[in-house]
Amino acid sequence: MQVNSKLASAVRIALISGVALSATTSIYAVAEETDASNVERISVTGSRIIREGAIAPTPVTVITGDELLSTGVTNIGEALNQLPALGNTYSLANSGRFIGTSGLNLLDLRSMGTARTLVLVNGKRHVSSSAGTSSVDVNTIPSVWIDKVEVITGGASAIYGADAVTGVVNFILKKNVNGLDVSATKGWADDSDFNKDRFSLSYGTDFAQGDGNIAFAVEYSAQDELAAYDREQTATSFASLTNSSRTVDNNDPADPDKILTPNAGHYSISNAGTFYLDGWKTFNADGSMKDVYLGENVDGIRCADCDFTNLNQFVTLQPEFERYNINFKTNYQLNDDHNVYFESKYVNSQSTDEGQPAFFFGSSVNNVSIDNAFVSPELASLMQANDVDTINVRRFMTDLGVRIEDDTRETQRYVLGMEGVVLEDWDYDVYAVYGQTDLERINKNNLVYSNYANALDSILVDGEAVCRDETARAAGCVAVDIFGFGAPSQEAIDYINTTSIGTSVIKQTVLGGTMTNSGLFEMPAGYVGFSTGVEYRKEQSEIFEPDNAEGTFFNVLGEDKGEFDVSEVFAEMTVPLLADLPMVRQLDLDLAVRFADYSTIGNATTWKTGLSWEVDDEVRVRTTYSEAIRAPNISELYGAASQTFFSVDDPCRTSNLNDLSDASVREANCAALGVSSSFDSDYDDKTLEGLSGGNEELKEEESTSYTLGVVYQPSFIEGLSITTDYWDIEIENAISAVGAQDILDRCVDSTSGINNEYCSLITRDSSTGEITQIRQFALNIASLEASGIDFDIRYTFEAFEGDVTTNLIATRLLKRNDYSFQDEPDTYEELAGTAGYAKWQANLSVGYAINNWDYAWRTRYIQAVDLYTNYTLDNNANPSSAMAYGDYYISDVSVAYNFDSGVTLKFGIDNVFNRDLPYGTTGTEEASSAYDNVGRFFHTTATYKF
Repeated sequence: MQVNSKLASAVRIALISGVALSATTSIYAVAEETDASNVERISVTGSRIIREGAIAPTPVTVITGDELLSTGVTNIGEALNQLPALGNTYSLANSGRFIGTSGLNLLDLRSMGTARTLVLVNGKRHVSSSAGTSSVDVNTIPSVWIDKVEVITGGASAIYGADAVTGVVNFILKKNVNGLDVSATKGWADDSDFNKDRFSLSYGTDFAQGDGNIAFAVEYSAQDELAAYDREQTATSFASLTNSSRTVDNNDPADPDKILTPNAGHYSISNAGTFYLDGWKTFNADGSMKDVYLGENVDGIRCADCDFTNLNQFVTLQPEFERYNINFKTNYQLNDDHNVYFESKYVNSQSTDEGQPAFFFGSSVNNVSIDNAFVSPELASLMQANDVDTINVRRFMTDLGVRIEDDTRETQRYVLGMEGVVLEDWDYDVYAVYGQTDLERINKNNLVYSNYANALDSILVDGEAVCRDETARAAGCVAVDIFGFGAPSQEAIDYINTTSIGTSVIKQTVLGGTMTNSGLFEMPAGYVGFSTGVEYRKEQSEIFEPDNAEGTFFNVLGEDKGEFDVSEVFAEMTVPLLADLPMVRQLDLDLAVRFADYSTIGNATTWKTGLSWEVDDEVRVRTTYSEAIRAPNISELYGAASQTFFSVDDPCRTSNLNDLSDASVREANCAALGVSSSFDSDYDDKTLEGLSGGNEELKEEESTSYTLGVVYQPSFIEGLSITTDYWDIEIENAISAVGAQDILDRCVDSTSGINNEYCSLITRDSSTGEITQIRQFALNIASLEASGIDFDIRYTFEAFEGDVTTNLIATRLLKRNDYSFQDEPDTYEELAGTAGYAKWQANLSVGYAINNWDYAWRTRYIQAVDLYTNYTLDNNANPSSAMAYGDYYISDVSVAYNFDSGVTLKFGIDNVFNRDLPYGTTGTEEASSAYDNVGRFFHTTATYKF
C-alpha cells in the first residue's frame, strides 16, 4: 500500500505541475532519415527526447565497448579508471585498503567521492555492491554486451536523481544480439609470474519471424595475486629519516626535514621478536639471541642499511581475483506499437587480499615472564643480570599466518518492462527492476587475544611446555613459543587463531515509467519536445558481523542495518527559441526538474536549465546550470559505531605545546581535562583506538554545477571535431566526519573552555592523561569545490590507403578545494596539483586500419603532482626530500589481424616501455594507484564472430 500511495502522490505532482522541463544530453548522436520529410532526427544520449537538427547542452564522453577492452585489462572498471575525469578511488590495485572492499571497482567522477557518482545500465538503476551505499561495482556489468559507455556531467541529477551530483556513468548494452561471439584473452607480466585470463561467449538469435530476439552471454575473468615482493622495484622498503644535517633555515629544497631513504624501516619490531635489554636484541630461528644491527643511519626506531623489518612483505599489489558473469535477455514485439523485454543476470566475484598479521608493538599483552617455558638459559641469565622478571617482545606474528580476507559477492538483477508508442506520438517505457547483492567476507588468521595470552603465559611441567592457567589448559590451550621466526607449533597456531565470517545483503527495488513526445507542438523555430516520468525506489542494506570478532585482533565492526524509499516525478522539455537567422542556425532552451519524496529527508527538488546555440555548420555553444541534492545513504544514516584506529598527535603533550606561539588557551584547557603540565608520553607514536559511525540526523547535500562548452567541426578539415567544456561544481552541507586530529585540536583550542562538542568525543585515562578513545560520526559539516576544462579532440583521415583515427581526451583541473568546516571559508585544503588530483591528465589514442590489419597506440599522461597540500606546507615549506611525483607517461600498443573466416588475432603490450612507479611507492594507495604497479604486460586475444 505504501508503494501505491507514493506512486499516486508522484503522479498527482506531475499532473499538478504541468511543467515540461529538460534533459541531459550529449554531443554524440545517432541520425535517422525519414523518407517522407528527409528531416534528421537525432536521438541524444542521456535524454528521453528525440531532437530534430539540434545538439543539446550537456557534456558527454563516449567510449565504445571495443575501446574499453582494447588493452590487456580483463574488466571494464580498470579501463574506465584511466579516463582523466575519473579518479582511482577503488581499483583492484587499492581495493584492499579497507575491510570488506577487496575486489571492488567503483567509479569516482572528478575524484569527489564514489557516493556522488551515479552508475546506470541502459539508463536504469543498478543494485550496489558495497553495503550501505549506492556504489555499483562495475565488475558486475557484462563487457561483452557493452555498446558504449557515456560519462555525463552537468545537470544529471534532474534526470536520474540523487547520487549524480558529479555526474553519471551510463552503460548502454546492445539491444538485439545476433550470432556467435567468442573471445579469449591471455596476459602475462614481464618481470613476475602475474597472469590474467578472460573468456567470453555470447550468442543471440531472432525468433518469431524477427519479432523477437533472445540472447545469453557467459563471461569469465581472473588474475593471480601479485605481491610487492614479486617485483624488484616494489620489494624495496623505504622510510623517511630525519635529516641530521638540516640547518635552521629550512627553505632550501636540498636541506629538507626528512629524507626518503631506501633499504630502511623499523628496527624495534620484527618477525622473530625484538626486545630491549642492554640494547636492542632479536632471535635467531633456533631461539638464540643476537644484537640488532642498527648501522650508522638511525632515526628513533628507524634505521637504514640495518636489521630493519621490510613492511612491503605484507603488501599486495594486485589481489587474486576471479569473476563469473552469466546474462540472459530477450524482447518480443507484440505488435507495431508495443515491445516487451526481460533481462536477468548472475555475477559471482571472488577476491583474496593479504595484509599485515597480528602484531604487538609495545603492548603489555606481549610481556614474557622469566619462568616462561620457552625462555632459554641465555635469555634468563640476561634478565637476571639486569634484575628484570619480564621483557616486552615486539613482534609481527607472521608465522601465525598473515591476515587473509576472502570476499565473495553474488549479484543478481532482473529487469522487466514494456516500451512502445501510444496515442500515435507518445513513446513510453514502463519497467520494474530488482537487484540483490550478497557478500560473504571470510577473515582468516584472526588472533584471539584471550587464547594468545593463555598460550603465551606458559610454564614447564615435568619438562613439557604447558599453559600456566589450568582451566585454559583443560579447555585445549597449547603453549606458544615466540622466540624466533617459525617457532610457534601448528597446534598452538590452531588454538590461537580463528576464522571470522561476516555477511551482508543489499536489495534494490525500482518501479518506473516515462512518456515522451518529441514533437509536442510546433513553434516558429521548431518542435517542442517533452518527456515526463515517475519512479519509486527502495534501498535496503544489512550487515551481519561475525559473533567471534569480539576480543580478536580484527576490528570490532558495527552491524549496520537500514532502508529508505523515495518516490519521484521528473519532467524535461526542449524549447526551440530561434532558427535560421544570421549567427543563429538553431537556439534551444532546455529545462529539467525532479521532485522527490524521501522517507529519510522528506521532499527535495533538483532542476537544470541549459542553452544550446548552433551558430552554423561548424560551431555549437552550450551551457547548463543546475542545482542538485544527494540524500545520505544507509551507511551514513544508520552505520553502527565500529572500531577504528587513528594516527594523531596529542595536543596536550608538552612537546606539542611548545610548537605554538601562544599556548595559554591550550594549556588551560588541557589542565581542565586533568592532564599534567609535564605530560609528554610518546604513546601517540602508535595508532589510538576510536569509534566511527553514522548519524540519523543527517540532511541532504546540496550542489550547484555550471558548464560552458564549444563544439567546433571545421568544414575545411573533414573528420576533425574539437570539443571544449568548462565545468564548475560546488557541494554544500557535504557529509563528512571531523578528522580525529581536528577533534583533538578543537577540543583544547576552544576559547570557551572544554564544554564543547569536540571534547565530548574524547575519553582520557584519569590517571595517565592518555587518550583511550576518540569518537567520530558523520555530519553535514564540510563543503567541496572543483572546476576544470575538458578537451575532446577527434580526427579521422585516410593515409597510405588506410584509415587513421586519433582521439585526445584531456582534463585541466583548475580548482579542487576541501573545506573541513564550511563555516570557515578561509580555511581549506587545496588539492589541485597534489597526488590523486593532477592538474593535467590526458589520453592520446591513435589507430590505423589497412586491409585486414589494425594497429593501435595509446599514451596516458599524468602531470607531476605535489605530495603535500597547503595545510602541511603552511607549517613547513620543506618537510621531505620526496616532495612530488614527476610527469608520468605510459604507453600501450597492439596489432590485430582480421581473417576472412571471422577470426581475429590480436597481440599487445601494455606499459611497453616498462615505466616504473613513482619513487618509493607501491601503487596501492588511493593517490598512487593511478600509476601502473604491474610493469610491462603482454597479452594476446583470439576472437571468433559468426
